[in-house]
Amino acid sequence: MSEHTERQPDELVQPIILRIDKEDPSTEDEGISAVARAAVIAYLQDPQNEQWQIWASQAFAKSVRRANPKMFAKVLELFPEQMVSEVGKAQAVGLPPLPAAALPKLIAKLQVSGTELPKSDEVLMAPVNIVLNKSLEMSTGKAAAQAAHALFAWLTEAQPELIENWLKSHAPVGIKQLPRPEFDKLCTQASGPVIQDAGRTEIEPGSTTAFVLFAQQ
Repeated sequence: MSEHTERQPDELVQPIILRIDKEDPSTEDEGISAVARAAVIAYLQDPQNEQWQIWASQAFAKSVRRANPKMFAKVLELFPEQMVSEVGKAQAVGLPPLPAAALPKLIAKLQVSGTELPKSDEVLMAPVNIVLNKSLEMSTGKAAAQAAHALFAWLTEAQPELIENWLKSHAPVGIKQLPRPEFDKLCTQASGPVIQDAGRTEIEPGSTTAFVLFAQQ
């Protein structure tokens, strides 16, 4: 299914570019965490921008695209003001919202589907954790987009003091990928909205995919 299935031409989408180094890849959880952080870092750089306000009033759509190291460097040249999110070996950069049908050529030609990173037995932990529904068997790119949705939704509802303390500690984000029974059980403890996917790619519409769990509750 196409990334832009059912998108309106003027719908705003936030591109998030994930650096994929085939020779020395990050783990999947590092990549997912880097993408989620990149999404909110980009927003926090200029939250009063009108484009962000319009985007947030829609479905805060995101498009996670992969880039090899050379192409990633070109993206940073095109958007030099954007901060890079780094988690372990993973690097990602979030861009401001752009019309879905009018992405810059460099961004538009970066691939969306098929983004995969190697899994690891090491658990990525932090006070702010994103819990993902492992039973859906999402690709790395899809899981990263859902994680970014969850983190942004949490950010819009969290107490300002909590967000300030999180940012002061360099905004660490842990990742928990849990089977459906454990995922459902923890849903009742979610620290923000539980994300249900629109079903444009990979999974069925309405699938429950992700939420934030604050470890110090």
